[in-house]
Amino acid sequence: MHHTAFHVEKPKRDSSTRRILTALFLSTATASGVIFTPVVAQDYSFSAITIEGNSTVDAATIIGLARIKRGAALTTAQLNDAYQNLVRSGLFETVEITPAGNTLTIKVQEYPIINFINFEGNKRLKDEDLAEVIGSKVRRVYSPSQAEADAATLGEFYRAKGRMAATVTPRIIRRSDSRVDLVFEITEGRVTEIERLAFVGNRAYSDRRLRQVLETKQAGFLRQLIQRDTFVGERLEVDKQLLRDFYLARGYIDFQVTDASAEVARERDAVFVSFTLREGRQFRVGKISTVSEIDGLDASEFEAVQRIREGVVYSPSVIENNIARMENLALRKGLNFVRVDPRITRNDRDGTLDLEFAIVRGDRIFVERIDIEGNTTTLDQVIRREFNSAEGDPFNPREIRQAAERIRALGFFANADVNARQGSAADQVIVDVNVEEQPTGSLSFGVSYGAISGVGLNVGFSETNFLGRGQALSVNVSSGTDSVNSSVSFTEPAFLGRDLALSFGLFYTETDNEYAQYDTRSIGTNIGLAFPVGDLSTLQLRYAISENTLKNYDGLDLNSDGDTLDFGELDPTLVKETARDAEITSAIGYTYSYDNRIGGLSPDRSFVFRFSQDIAGLGGDAKYFKTEAFAMAERKILNEEFALRAIFEAGAINTYGSYETRVNERFFGNGKIRGFESNGIGPRNTVSDDSLGGNYYAVARFEADFPLGLPEEYGITGGLFMDVGSVWGLDGGPQQQNETTGVLESIDTSFNPRATVGLSFVWEAPIGPLRFNFSKALKKEDYDKERSFDVSISTKF
Repeated sequence: MHHTAFHVEKPKRDSSTRRILTALFLSTATASGVIFTPVVAQDYSFSAITIEGNSTVDAATIIGLARIKRGAALTTAQLNDAYQNLVRSGLFETVEITPAGNTLTIKVQEYPIINFINFEGNKRLKDEDLAEVIGSKVRRVYSPSQAEADAATLGEFYRAKGRMAATVTPRIIRRSDSRVDLVFEITEGRVTEIERLAFVGNRAYSDRRLRQVLETKQAGFLRQLIQRDTFVGERLEVDKQLLRDFYLARGYIDFQVTDASAEVARERDAVFVSFTLREGRQFRVGKISTVSEIDGLDASEFEAVQRIREGVVYSPSVIENNIARMENLALRKGLNFVRVDPRITRNDRDGTLDLEFAIVRGDRIFVERIDIEGNTTTLDQVIRREFNSAEGDPFNPREIRQAAERIRALGFFANADVNARQGSAADQVIVDVNVEEQPTGSLSFGVSYGAISGVGLNVGFSETNFLGRGQALSVNVSSGTDSVNSSVSFTEPAFLGRDLALSFGLFYTETDNEYAQYDTRSIGTNIGLAFPVGDLSTLQLRYAISENTLKNYDGLDLNSDGDTLDFGELDPTLVKETARDAEITSAIGYTYSYDNRIGGLSPDRSFVFRFSQDIAGLGGDAKYFKTEAFAMAERKILNEEFALRAIFEAGAINTYGSYETRVNERFFGNGKIRGFESNGIGPRNTVSDDSLGGNYYAVARFEADFPLGLPEEYGITGGLFMDVGSVWGLDGGPQQQNETTGVLESIDTSFNPRATVGLSFVWEAPIGPLRFNFSKALKKEDYDKERSFDVSISTKF
């Protein structure tokens, strides 16, 4: 409350005039919350103005703020305006204006200076984070209105973090020398969680399936660990767009989110979110045709590059990918300003959309320039290389949209907007790129556990935008019960300014585990170059050189008490291989990869294929051909809640010259056939109980994932699996002579298929994924090492 004394000496007037002026002035003063002494004089002229109480604001400034001139005639209303001007300046706690004769006295009490700002009661948010969002600052004038605005801002800041019940109250503690400490007393309250995510109007997909689409998650029994179940109002718009994209990619072209509401519980500790949907019907692709509206341009060439067929579910991504294929063909043919327009005819009777791709002549518009803003760390060239067009090239709106998607896919930016606007001429456009940087580096400390590998510690550093150049740098060190693994890798994704990914790595591995009576050590380096060979395929060329050592094979080990345990006779193969000491492997190789998930052509089915070969013998000691293949096909059924998966893997290593493989080069099938211990299948010396590995392996895995009926937010699903495969083949043949006893020991190196079936429980826990496998071997060999239960966990914090 501001207090003002306003005294004016005046001549006597008649009583009627006095009453009128008094009533008028009192009504004005009361409306502003201030009561003045009744004034009846109409005009005043002051030859002197006296300022009192000011210490930091000089007298001239105060007179200027009051807008009063010496010697000028002033009315009562003008004096009131002067008072209001001083109050609104925000510099004074109290203002008194006292006219006496020819002197006007202005007495002020200045607001104090903020000496210190403190936050009390905040536990979840740091002081420095809160200080960034308020307007009050240390060593500035304290303003009650600004403090109240800051309290409201802090309350909104807490609500954005999901604490709807948070309250903030500003207080001041007066100090000497006209200073105050500003204190914000905070009651954070509990996190407002989403108690229920519900959908209205959905028939094609269940609530469970739609919850998987949303970024927002429903609170479950791990609500203290899950962060995405916190209610954030702005996230609703993101969720609505995710729902639109989900339905549109599945042919529901009429889909709408008609309403998205959030109801807060009375205690303000929970929110009930509901989405009202209008699905419409699903459409499929009908007749497909391609026409050319450019003289002399044959449409059949463009029709040949299409990858779309009648009867498939309509998806905008399918249309965009086919248009991109045809427009790229036009560029390869040297045809500029050629545009492909999709013309869609809707057939409601049979639920199809007829597609006509029209090849037309586009407007002659050029890219004048590309302006990039907001990139404080990332270099301009990293963003520019995501554009297939540069300054002076023909403008293609579709290519600009695709470039925007590629920029967002980099993962360097929290937000990236790409828009085109009119340039300096009618045939010129300027492409504006506005980005918002986000952290791209991470330092991780973790613990891992596996029934096979034991307990391990992991330390890792990764930076996906090293020095703002878009390069990736990774350093990892992990030590388990029986092994040490360390690696450094570096990747330049645009080598020589082209779509070439250059990678370089160093690695060191040492093992000493209970599943083999020998130790291994490997140290080396590799370099690779990867590039696309198709829309969905890539090819990587590489070279690697390493030194590999087998050591400490004696057939003996120590138990926990330090006593020597005899595992039997030494295996002749391992004795011979460890005697070879360290060997150099110098190999060149390639990997071809195909992944149709890149194009997003079909959300309910996917196919991945990889084929690789390495040739060792470019110098060094090892001489072999190594070939591996991997194929995976997945299909989602029953509204995409069930996933069926088939995986096929195979590998072969063939030596040449007089070289024979060593145990660290052969295959063991670990992790490929469930239900067996590490090194549990394949050729084995049953006398010494040593697993020798094989030169060949082949595996077929069939899996089915399905919900268990538990709430989706628990992240627990079930699965069934069946694995069939084998590891076989050995350079030494099925019989080997023991040098100690002279006896021929028989080793089974033939193709003996193993088969297991099992049940899995998969828990996507906040602390990391857990998988529980219960398996039963249907077919195995007597010397195999079976494992009926397996659990693994990986934790980072």
